[in-house]
Amino acid sequence: MNEIRRGTLQTETFYEQVGGEETFTRLVRRFYEGVAEDPELRAMYPEEDLGPAEERLRLFLIQYWGGPTTYSERRGHPRLRMRHAPFTVDRAAHDAWLRHMRAAVDDLGLSEEHEHTLWSYLTYAAASMVNTADPE
Repeated sequence: MNEIRRGTLQTETFYEQVGGEETFTRLVRRFYEGVAEDPELRAMYPEEDLGPAEERLRLFLIQYWGGPTTYSERRGHPRLRMRHAPFTVDRAAHDAWLRHMRAAVDDLGLSEEHEHTLWSYLTYAAASMVNTADPE
């Protein structure tokens, strides 16, 4: 959706189009509900409380999709591969992550176009975090 603001044409960001902070809060909360019950993924979160990890992912996604830059202000450049390097991220972890994220995305009830855009990014991001080959 386009709006005229101060005489210039500005396009809403994806973040704004899908409902802003509320949408990303719902997405990440639902995702971490699944992670909390998944022994394989839960082991990747050393904190007793998943709250800090939930906050980091929420702020990252908000920033990535055009919302406030709070993530970078607090943590610097995302450096996602570096931040995940200490953990074994194999195909099973990739699949589990996507399984919980799929449930979270489905719960949002986004338009088909927005869902496709978000899911395309999430599948790309999950694949790029794999750092351990499957055993042969």
